Amino acid sequence: MKDIITVAVVNFKVDAADKESNLSRMCGFLEAGAKRGADVVLFPELCLYGYDYYVDEAVSQESKIATAETIDGPSCAAIAEITKKYGIYTVFGMAEKKEDTEDAVLYNSAVAAGPEGVIGSYRKMHPFETESVWCEKGDEPFMFDTPWGPISVGICFDTYQFPELMRHYVYKGSRLYLNPTAVIEEIPKEGSRQAFIDYYAPTLEYGVLCNTIFVASANLTGTDQVNYFGGGSCIIGPKITPFFETNMTYYAGNKDNVQEGIYMETLDLSLATRRLAKNSRFTGVPDYRPELYKKFL
Repeated sequence: MKDIITVAVVNFKVDAADKESNLSRMCGFLEAGAKRGADVVLFPELCLYGYDYYVDEAVSQESKIATAETIDGPSCAAIAEITKKYGIYTVFGMAEKKEDTEDAVLYNSAVAAGPEGVIGSYRKMHPFETESVWCEKGDEPFMFDTPWGPISVGICFDTYQFPELMRHYVYKGSRLYLNPTAVIEEIPKEGSRQAFIDYYAPTLEYGVLCNTIFVASANLTGTDQVNYFGGGSCIIGPKITPFFETNMTYYAGNKDNVQEGIYMETLDLSLATRRLAKNSRFTGVPDYRPELYKKFL
């Protein structure tokens, strides 16, 4: 299993409800990242069409179904052409149809593609508030195999409010967790930027401190149809310290950045020790005890 990997995250400004424009620019960022040496490129939640369109209750469900695609559709195929050409991996957000019918079930999904083409999709397990009006809840975790071991995926609310998912992935061997997200900065409100940072950054940082892994987060930025998204796409992970305690640092991007662009860094995944999921040198067994937690349910 390889340790050294170059990861890129994209602060992405959607053209609201304009799939052709968004897909073209996503392909451009993906190809640019590949040429600069990226092994993995992460895009935000619902970046293929935009976030606001799907949470707009004035838009009919029939219209939302019509704009969504299956993972066998043309948008995923276009992305997969690039991942196959350059031998890289990508994850991006879109509204996914379960099947290509007029009454199809929809999911808020993150699609993974790699050197062999489309790999599959993670369907958001915890839709946020009004998202549950247009999409169903997913019910399966999702990791995909790479030369660097399994890479795991959660979407936005999954990451910020449900730490069980990331911990599950860590226990299963993931050293890199991807968070495609769509976090709003409510600019009409005083102090909104600080409110965004106070919510967004600490939950990601806790994931690193708690699990001793790397976390890559790609957020929408700028105005969609209505909402203004806060950017802040970043890659964070364990920091070398002279002490036993885990510490963390920002490797690429930062929580203050609202400019559209691609931000990347080469990481050493061997720093992701996943120490709570490994045998303790004191007890010979992991500190993490999922068999016990099941009894609490």
